[in-house]
Amino acid sequence: MTARPQQGPLAGMRVLDLSHVMAGPICGLMLADMGADVIKIESLDGGDTSRQMLTPSIKGEPASFMMMNRNKRGLALDLKKPKGKEVLKRLTRGADVLIENYRYGTMEKLGLGYDTLQAENPGLIYCEISGYGRTGPLAKKGGFDLVAQGMSGLMAITGEGPGRPPVKVGSPITDITAGLIAAMGVAAAYAHKLKTGQGQRVDTSLFEAGVTHTYWQSAIAFATGVSPGPLGSAHPLSAPYEAFETRDGWLTLGASNQKTWLALLKVLDDPALANDDRFKENAGRMAERPALVAALSAHFKQRTTADWLEMLDNAGVPAGPVLSIKEMHTHPQTLARDMVPVVEHATAGRIQTIGSPVKFTGTPGGIRRAAPLLGQHTREILGEVGYAANEIADLLAETVVAEPSQNGGEQKHD
Repeated sequence: MTARPQQGPLAGMRVLDLSHVMAGPICGLMLADMGADVIKIESLDGGDTSRQMLTPSIKGEPASFMMMNRNKRGLALDLKKPKGKEVLKRLTRGADVLIENYRYGTMEKLGLGYDTLQAENPGLIYCEISGYGRTGPLAKKGGFDLVAQGMSGLMAITGEGPGRPPVKVGSPITDITAGLIAAMGVAAAYAHKLKTGQGQRVDTSLFEAGVTHTYWQSAIAFATGVSPGPLGSAHPLSAPYEAFETRDGWLTLGASNQKTWLALLKVLDDPALANDDRFKENAGRMAERPALVAALSAHFKQRTTADWLEMLDNAGVPAGPVLSIKEMHTHPQTLARDMVPVVEHATAGRIQTIGSPVKFTGTPGGIRRAAPLLGQHTREILGEVGYAANEIADLLAETVVAEPSQNGGEQKHD
């Protein structure tokens, strides 16, 4: 496809994305969605690990890689070779940001750590995403979402209730959140750079990303000295605020303050429930939550989800359906917000992806291109930093860099 002209509030920012799998690539895609020119730099021996993951594929292209790396251009580069290091240094001189999520010390061993690259470009923003951060007793320890969810306290508050096994959040939430936080940090550092010309290191981790999701429960623990436990879909401070089974499915109910509670009572039209002193105020509803849930469950099982949602919406009671992923993809609100756009991939053809969650009225970003093939834009990118055609040919011949035809992929350019 022909990529749309670069747009978005970060148009003009150039990012070197050396990261792999999820947290780092998400940081890169968020910046790309907002207009940055993100160059995905991968090794020649298969590229990003997510290209080899046992996930569904579309015409041989891994769905996971395509999701995390849309809106990026691709360069295949061997950073272990001296000429490969020189290519990266030359790229760094014209870049604003470098993203990496290697194990502690990996970039330094390659001779490409922050101090080295900052000497090439004092304005470089060097973003590091790791398991636990680059300082502290666990700085050298590798990071995984499951482990970070456990250590951050998330698995202690996720699950059906006391006495049940610990449960992880369904999505790899610390990976995703670390990528989002890193993108926020990069944007803030870029604002500083535009004012001063100075770059800096941006350091965040999966562990800290998990900790940020404990705001409510940490507030409770700070105030009471007691660690909250899992509550299923319920809220630790308000009731009723959880999922209820209906005649044909499930719905979520957010009658979490006195106004919405009274509105719910009108919908249910149950004098006994309305006059039950245990449920008059939120404190009582929280203290007697099992009895409250039992009473409400009896009502909700009598009608379909659609019936209840119509009644609750009309009464101003916050509620919604529990949708499957495919149902979410086709929901009118999802489509209205352009959250499932279609892009043209070089080999997979027309594919769906997840859209940008941030909309700008003055500088709209969006999805401009599909994920690259391994090395798809190698020649293009090298040419932009001054390599002549014969020099690029030599680098290809010496396998310092590669393009899709060398990797067994179809040679296409967008």
